[in-house]
Amino acid sequence: MLISAVVGGLIGLVAGGITNKGGSMGVITKVLAGLVGSSVGQLLLGSWGPSLVGMALFPSIAGAVIVISLVSFFFGKKE
Repeated sequence: MLISAVVGGLIGLVAGGITNKGGSMGVITKVLAGLVGSSVGQLLLGSWGPSLVGMALFPSIAGAVIVISLVSFFFGKKE
């Protein structure tokens, strides 16, 4: 479970870097975004490509980008 959290955090970190919206997110939020994004990405895109701890990396990162974008759209600061 700890390894899943670490991989989820890395997926959330990569997705935050892709979207440029993960800077204001904390570590726990990035882990949650990575784990939820992994589920969303694999649900939408399947489980193709390399995987770590049962998480297919490419669909997981794509799902985390979707999750981070939606969260920042609804809960982000309005400038």
